[in-house]
Amino acid sequence: MPQTDCAATTIAVHRGTWSDPEVAAMVAPPVTVSSMPVTRPLNPWRLGQLARSRGNMRAGRHRRPAR
Repeated sequence: MPQTDCAATTIAVHRGTWSDPEVAAMVAPPVTVSSMPVTRPLNPWRLGQLARSRGNMRAGRHRRPAR
């Protein structure tokens, strides 16, 4: 199995507080965990290439900036 140098997912843990002190004395604080995939931004040339492959752009010659 290949190993990667970077993570594919970012995970965030947020610790909350209870508003009622009696509840806070009896129960652990609320914890919210969220995760999202890590994506790298695509350059404009690659975005145009992907759009052309989907068929939603005209098939003629395109003026594009040099890479």
